[in-house]
Amino acid sequence: MKLLKAFLCAAFVLAFAALVFGQKGRTLAENFSATNMDGQTVELESLRGKVVLVTFWSTKCPICDSEIPKLNQMATSYKGKDVVFLGLTTDNPTRVESFLKMKPFNFDIIPSSFGVLMKYADRDGSGNINMGYPAYFLINQNGEIEMKTNGWDKTGKLNTQISRLLTTEQSKVE
Repeated sequence: MKLLKAFLCAAFVLAFAALVFGQKGRTLAENFSATNMDGQTVELESLRGKVVLVTFWSTKCPICDSEIPKLNQMATSYKGKDVVFLGLTTDNPTRVESFLKMKPFNFDIIPSSFGVLMKYADRDGSGNINMGYPAYFLINQNGEIEMKTNGWDKTGKLNTQISRLLTTEQSKVE
């Protein structure tokens, strides 16, 4: 009986890890089209060939707030490279504009993104949405979800994966 409990516990842990980190290179990212804070349309499909980091965040999320400087630093370090940073929030443009005056974000910010959130959120067996903020979806050059994670201090892991994707793509070109 103890062996069965240990096996079930291990299976649960592995299933949870697969849920949190995604199946590398197997799941095609759900396309979306949304309007950014500048009034321009952003379509995920049009970003194929680039690495895309989609971050779901909220103006009311203290963890999101604390992560902005690290995310800004990461976005700045990839400026001029084939990496796109998208920050999606369900907050309305007025609230986001007010927030960004206090805490600027070096991402392309897309407000009122509830529909996109619904496409990306995990659901339990009862249909309840499971997504903690901030949530990160790293999409490779082929449009596949390379990594998904959420919570505090994920920039190191994200940075490592972005660098790896850029290096892998560069070696294909050479």
